Amino acid sequence: MKLFGIAGYSGSGKTSLIENILPLLTAQGLRVSVLKHTHHDFDIDRPGKDSYRHRQAGAHEVLLASSARWVLLKELRSAAEPTLSDYVERFAPCDLVLVEGFKKEAIARLEVHRPATGQPPLWPDDPQIVAVASDRPPPDNLRPGVAWLDVNDAPAIARYILARATPLAVAGAID
Repeated sequence: MKLFGIAGYSGSGKTSLIENILPLLTAQGLRVSVLKHTHHDFDIDRPGKDSYRHRQAGAHEVLLASSARWVLLKELRSAAEPTLSDYVERFAPCDLVLVEGFKKEAIARLEVHRPATGQPPLWPDDPQIVAVASDRPPPDNLRPGVAWLDVNDAPAIARYILARATPLAVAGAID
């Protein structure tokens, strides 16, 4: 199992990029999983549903299951948030995990940067960014070793990610 990160500010197009490269990767017979971290409190459950009521009543975990999919809801309560490695270990075996977020983890990542968002680039201050996918030409001060890719060239980005993904054993040892 290999890991590769996708970074960028909200609205930069991270999700769209992942949507565009996933079919290209899976068409090669690869099993790809996605791990998205959010800093916001989120809930995929809804008030009034039995599973929501079970969690509110104190259940440590609630597993929702159907013939189409299942999801395990785990309440951390006051426990520490698991690490990237902890989360990745929960995945079924796969070839590649695309990681969105976890910007403090030492894994290679590609920044999606669009100047139209009004946000500065991340690559100057993040040594883990090994490539930038953008809709503008590379700047003159681009750090050596950082690849500059056209954000609209999904096949080139998919090839780059496959070439640079890091084996889990290496990434996991950096916790």
